[in-house]
Parts: sequence; structure tokens; C-alpha cells
Amino acid sequence: MSKTALLFAGQGAQVVGMGKDLAATFPTAKAWFDRANAALGYDLTAICFDGPEAELTKTENAQPGIFLVSWVAYQLLKERVPALTFEATAGLSLGEFTALTAAGAMSFEDGLRVVRQRGKFMQEACDVTKGGMAAIIGLEEAPTREVCAEAGVVLANLNCPGQLVISGEAEKIANACELAKSKGAKRAIPLVVAGAYHSPLMASAQPKLRTELVNVKLSAPRVPVVSNVTAQPHAGLGEMSTRLVEQVTSSVRWEESMRYLQAQGFTRFIELGPGAALSGFMKRIDKSAQMLNVADAASLEATVKALG
Repeated sequence: MSKTALLFAGQGAQVVGMGKDLAATFPTAKAWFDRANAALGYDLTAICFDGPEAELTKTENAQPGIFLVSWVAYQLLKERVPALTFEATAGLSLGEFTALTAAGAMSFEDGLRVVRQRGKFMQEACDVTKGGMAAIIGLEEAPTREVCAEAGVVLANLNCPGQLVISGEAEKIANACELAKSKGAKRAIPLVVAGAYHSPLMASAQPKLRTELVNVKLSAPRVPVVSNVTAQPHAGLGEMSTRLVEQVTSSVRWEESMRYLQAQGFTRFIELGPGAALSGFMKRIDKSAQMLNVADAASLEATVKALG
């Protein structure tokens, strides 16, 4: 029997207007947006719906905003398909918090608040370091690692075959891009980001996040949740906190996580949240996997129909 995994969007998926048509169409969605505003004590909903883009792009808003829209997409899918069952969850970077929340490891309010704080701590780390990131297209992992070693940067995201992301000091990233092209990369594209995520330049965020997680009541997840750090399911509750802190500076092993799930018999994946980046990655990992997504009212309808 085929197994289903829910996948949750990561930072970079934010777009002004995300979630707006869901809230306009479904009372349940509007209720969750209102509940989020109450939990945070500020109008995150307005930033998601109306921007401005500069405000939404701030790490401390983008992260809880994506968490919220992804959560709403999940709740609406459950409402529309009451028989929906899933056997695992995973999320890209901040999406791992959404994946844990969907699996019952933390409450919605705790998940939202800790992601907001995580974004704030990461923004503070960005402000005191001059970091950058770049997507390396069309170069294998081994030569990309050589580039990182030569340029003094790190491999931040292993998303899918032919799409890797490097992270580090801005000047070194520029040098790494040139090196990558000289080694055969089709493209090396500097990313428009606030800093060097998933690199040692984020280390100052870790003790603050560790302190924040102490106040979050964690429970054993109802289904396995794959860790970005290990590409394996989280083990005990103590390890869960440790991995979430490590994740701030560690590589996101996304392709490996998806291949782990496939090896466990997962054939259907549902991406929840703005954009469709994870669906794009899966096409490059395995075209035969069934990939559905819920980002807005139209994609919700299409997914409901596909689940039949």
C-alpha cells in the first residue's frame, strides 16, 4: 500500500498575498489567521496579505508567515479530505517546525512563536555578519564540496540533483561562484537573502534558540518527522531540541531525506505552503513520485480532486 508524506515549505517561499484567497474563501482559514495574530500580539496576517515586500522578507516575519500559511493549508486539506492519512512529515529548514507541529510534537501557538523567535535570532546574526548564499546549478556534490573547501564557504542545502546552495561570507561567495563555473557549473546564482543561513555565521542564534526551546512543551510525534540534519526521523524528545538547534548552522539534507522516505515505501508527497519549490525538487529526485501541493484555493481544489 502506498504511503503519504506531508512536506512543509521553507524560507524563500514567501510572497505578498500568500494565504489571502484561502482566508477569503474558507472561514476556518480566517480563524487560524486571527488566532495567529492573537498569539503573536501583532498583525502578521496583514504582512502576509498586503506586505510591503520589504516587511514580509524580514526573516522574523517571513518565517512565521510561511509557518502560518503552511499550517492553514494543512488544516484546510484535513477539513476537505477528512479521510486523509499520512505516515510521515518533513519540512525544509523552518518547515521542519511546521512538520513537527503537524505531527503533534508541539502546539500551534508554541510552533508559531518559536519560529518567530528563530527568525528574529537569525536576523540578528545576519546583522552582525556580512554573509551571502548562492545556488550552484548543474554541478555534482563532490566538486561543489571542493569549491567550498577552496573558497572557505559551506554547503548549506542539498536540495536535489543539480541544485545545491552554498553559504558563507559575501566576498567568499562571489569567489566560490567563479570557482564553481570554472569546475563546470552551468550557473552560479547569488541569492537575495539577508545572510548566510545554514552556515557557521548563524552560530550566535543557536544559544538563544536553545533557551527558547526550553519553554516549548514537546511531545512524541504521532508519525516520524525527518530531520534536516540527519535525513532520518527524530528520535527522542531531547534529541529533537538538539537537532533543531544544530539545524541553524547545519546543511539541509533534503534530497537524502526524500530518498530515505522513498526507501520506506513513500510514493505520495503533499507540499503545504506558499510556492511549489519542494514539488520542483521532487521532480528532479524522482519523476515517478506522486506530488501534490496546497498553496492557494486553486491548488487546494486540485489536490482534493486528486485525492478523490
